[in-house]
Amino acid sequence: MTEKKFDFVIDKTLEKIKDVLITKGKEYRRNNNPFHAFEEGSKVTGFIREDILWGFALKHYISIQDIKADLRWSKKLPTIEQVEEKYNDLLIYLLIEKASIIDRINEKENMAH
Repeated sequence: MTEKKFDFVIDKTLEKIKDVLITKGKEYRRNNNPFHAFEEGSKVTGFIREDILWGFALKHYISIQDIKADLRWSKKLPTIEQVEEKYNDLLIYLLIEKASIIDRINEKENMAH
């Protein structure tokens, strides 16, 4: 892969992730709360919202592990669409989780002041 192609993949990925986070994020929010679905899951299960979030992300993580197992053992290549979907979705969940933890830190700092 050339440097130019690599840069293209990264740029397109970041654009797609941003688009999905904004578009899909609006679908899952309630009362301007981007963590609504995860907090509701937390109430149902007793787990913290980050654990609920990871449960959502886990299917994408497993799919990525399956893709790598196929590469390793059967030399089977996934489609570009599969790679785009699984890796982008996992990156999105990691970004939401990052924001969730930063939100907790900010809340704690605000309570201290």
